Amino acid sequence: MQAKRWQGTVGRPELQAFYGALAGQKAKRGVFMTTSGFTAQAIDFARSVEGIVLVDGSRLVHLMMDHEVGVSWRIVKLPKLDSDYFDEETH
Repeated sequence: MQAKRWQGTVGRPELQAFYGALAGQKAKRGVFMTTSGFTAQAIDFARSVEGIVLVDGSRLVHLMMDHEVGVSWRIVKLPKLDSDYFDEETH
């Protein structure tokens, strides 16, 4: 697994280096996570090889929320106007 807190998008060269590191360790699968995103070339590369799973910032947030990791919940009361209350025929 490799995780990056990236300012810009992660490109193909970073994924190629990661893929090479996986091959060097004889790993069959690897997960590359980033808080940002991936370039189109990086996504194409990951699709062209076996065993690389990409997790971008958006997917990471959804996974964290789904599995309640690093998040807290609170109930929020949201008011909504009752349109029937303002109907002139009833008042």
